[in-house]
Amino acid sequence: MIRRMAMCVLLALLAGCAQEPRTGRHAFFALGTLVEISVYDPPEDFDEILRDVEARLLEQEHRWRAWGDGTLANINERLAAGDAVALDAAMLAGIERARDIAQRSGGRFNPAIGRMIETWGFNVEERDAGPPPADSELATLLPPPTLLALEQTGDGLWRSADSRLWIDMGAFAKGLAVETAIAALRGHGIENAVVNAGGDLKVIGQHGARPWRIGVRDPRGDGVLAAVDASGNESVFTSGDYERFFEWEGVRYHHIIDPATARPARGVTSVTVIHSDAALADAAATALFVAGPGEWRATARALGVDKVMIVLENGRVEMTPEMEERVEFVDSAPHAEIPAP
Repeated sequence: MIRRMAMCVLLALLAGCAQEPRTGRHAFFALGTLVEISVYDPPEDFDEILRDVEARLLEQEHRWRAWGDGTLANINERLAAGDAVALDAAMLAGIERARDIAQRSGGRFNPAIGRMIETWGFNVEERDAGPPPADSELATLLPPPTLLALEQTGDGLWRSADSRLWIDMGAFAKGLAVETAIAALRGHGIENAVVNAGGDLKVIGQHGARPWRIGVRDPRGDGVLAAVDASGNESVFTSGDYERFFEWEGVRYHHIIDPATARPARGVTSVTVIHSDAALADAAATALFVAGPGEWRATARALGVDKVMIVLENGRVEMTPEMEERVEFVDSAPHAEIPAP
């Protein structure tokens, strides 16, 4: 059975803030996780604002749901059947952004591998008990399709040039949704807030006179590995191998699939990225996890992200100099390595 655990970044406000009356909070379930909105010094119409933000997030969830009754699920089914489909402006803009990031990542972030996700059983909340897919089954999924297989027809519709294409924006849509929620809050005049979607979050402004304090989860423990201060317009996103996984014959199989092998990526337990763009931070965390110990630095440069922390399977921590300036470990850093710029 997949263990559904909290995401690896936890919103960790300073001790005593629960008694501060000037922070308004609201939590609800969306995007497949618990979403918490925290606003410093909320206005009188806070409840009305929250209803609007929640509705927008739920709309995003339905748009990008790749299986079941989602808008994207319907598009995937029609593309798989060989039909031409229309893409509205928001759907097309999201796919085009994802396609650009996928190309810059060298294919390590690849939203076209929904069939791989489905083959591993990670397209549902609770995977059926059983062994991993057979090598022969995975071989049919290689080489992986890409979003370049989505081609425009002469009449402005879109078709798939690869029957294996199934678009899954799971490593990107949460970032898009968080950006949408932040934009909605700003539209209502909110200047200091956090939108925290299961541990992946974006902050604007500050928590009073201080930054928002964010804890980064220990990927092999129940506590916090490190903390960072975030303020202004910053996103903190993490991909971890503990989020969704199953075990078979003593081996852990997690949900972050390497498109090049159709198997769970190896060598890393978590990746944390700080960036102003939540959607890019979301996709980059996945791409760097797949890139692994030997190639994450080059992939980070290609994506234009400079604040990165990676925890390797052996417990070693690697990070960029820019991230090193931001991170405060709860205990001593576990064999941290700061590569030269």
